[in-house]
Amino acid sequence: MAMAEFKEKIKKEAEQLVNDVFLKKVQELDDLLLSPLFANKDLNLLHMDINIPVPPPAGGAANCDGMPVKKRKLDVVENEIGSPVFVLPLGSAPSNKHIVEIIDTMKPNIQQLIDHTNKVKMWIQFLIPRIEDGNNFGVSIQEETLAEVRTVEGEAASFLDQISRYFITRAKIISKVAKYPHVDDYRRAIDELDEKQFISLQLVCCELRNNYSVLHDLITKNIDKIKRPRTAHNHSLY
Repeated sequence: MAMAEFKEKIKKEAEQLVNDVFLKKVQELDDLLLSPLFANKDLNLLHMDINIPVPPPAGGAANCDGMPVKKRKLDVVENEIGSPVFVLPLGSAPSNKHIVEIIDTMKPNIQQLIDHTNKVKMWIQFLIPRIEDGNNFGVSIQEETLAEVRTVEGEAASFLDQISRYFITRAKIISKVAKYPHVDDYRRAIDELDEKQFISLQLVCCELRNNYSVLHDLITKNIDKIKRPRTAHNHSLY
C-alpha cells in the first residue's frame, strides 16, 4: 500500500469515528452506567467469601479423656526460599465475581478508546502542513487538538494498569489472610478494596463517556481549521 493510500484510509476511518462512532460510544457508555452493572449498586452486595476459614485456637480442643489434643501439623508446601505456604483446606480463594464481570465489560471499551484515539491522532498529524513562517494559527489549533487526543489516549492506557494493580493488591491481601487467618482487619481490607475498585470502575466508565464527548465536541467545533489550517480567515479555538 502506497503512503497516499494509507493516509486516505486513515482519513476516512478517523472522520467516520468522529462523526458516527464517538456519538454511539457516548450513548453506549451512558446506557452502561444506568445498567444493573453499575446503577443503584449496594456496596455490601459486592462482598465475596474468600474461602479461607478461621482455624480453631491452638490447644483449645480436648479428647474424651479430657486430655489436650495434640496439635496436628498443617500440610505445607515449601517454596524456593523455604518460606512455608499453607494449603487452603477448602480449595482456592476466588476472585470477586462481581468485579470481574465489570472488568470484563470495561476492558473492551478501554481498548476501543485507545484504538480510536490512535487513529484520530494519526489523522491530525497527517493534516499538519509543512513548517513555514506566519499563518500558523490553524496549526496551533491542530496541535492543541492533538495534545488533547494524546492525553485521552494516555489516560485510557492507565486504566488498564489500574486493573492489573487491583488484582495484584488483592492477591497480596489474601495471602496475608492465609498466613494470619485470625486477623479480621485483613479480611475487611479485601471488602474495602473491592468496594474501592467498583467505584473506580464506575468512574472509568464515566471518563470514557466524557472523553468521547469532549473529543467529538472539540474536533467538530474546529474541524475547518483542523482540515485546512492555513487559510485567509482566522477563527478562535473553542
